[in-house]
Amino acid sequence: MRKLIQIAALPVFIFVLLFSCKKDSKQTANQDISQDVLNGIHNMGLSTQNVAKHPEGYLVEGDIVITQEDLTNSHEQQLMRIAEVEQYRTTNTVTGLPRNITIRVSSSLPSSYVTATNAAIARYNALGLRITFSRVTSGGNIVISAAPSGAGYLASSGFPSGGNPYGSVLVNRSYLDTWNANTVTSIIAHEVGHAIGFRHTDYMNRAYSCGGTPVNEGSAGVGAIHIPGTPTGPDAGSWMLACIGNGVNRPFNANDQIALNYVY
Repeated sequence: MRKLIQIAALPVFIFVLLFSCKKDSKQTANQDISQDVLNGIHNMGLSTQNVAKHPEGYLVEGDIVITQEDLTNSHEQQLMRIAEVEQYRTTNTVTGLPRNITIRVSSSLPSSYVTATNAAIARYNALGLRITFSRVTSGGNIVISAAPSGAGYLASSGFPSGGNPYGSVLVNRSYLDTWNANTVTSIIAHEVGHAIGFRHTDYMNRAYSCGGTPVNEGSAGVGAIHIPGTPTGPDAGSWMLACIGNGVNRPFNANDQIALNYVY
């Protein structure tokens, strides 16, 4: 999830720009991150590799924002299930169901992000869940806005807190302004997935979608709760896979729908 694979001789469509990835020239792994912060991230069941500072806290696993509040709150003690590729939720989800979550796209973003957000919302609402989404032009439970200039990730979001969705999705205009519309829709749906409590499908082996060396984060104790009914084998099309390339479209597959219907 953390490297930009560059093979100049190959066509651009096989470049894999990893989902919300670290670009080595932009971020330094764990630079200026205290051991207390790393311990807190580990105790949440999240990777402590390539942790970076983020405007809203700390960026882990390439696109997940962990705030200081997240680090200081206690967490539900449920062991991770370590397997192949399955659907996982976090210890925090959105409560007060049925519930409509409003999403606002910052007026500073081009209209293409409004189009992609509308399409992502339609994907969720088509499932008949107890959680629904609507786009608003003011306020908003989740606000989609531009990442800071020079950001080393494609997009970022965080996990729910206090029964509410994470309130911010940041998008990297340096890339996404020109990316395929279906890919941007899939990225926004992915980040909203984090905001309502879903982990990466392949968190225990991100080499599955990202390439590189397989990494299993192990049973840290919290933070990844297996969703019953989802597969124990690889699930190539999941909307919550860690990495994506331009031109890839990931609408909810059958296992995604099982996971979403189980939680919501």
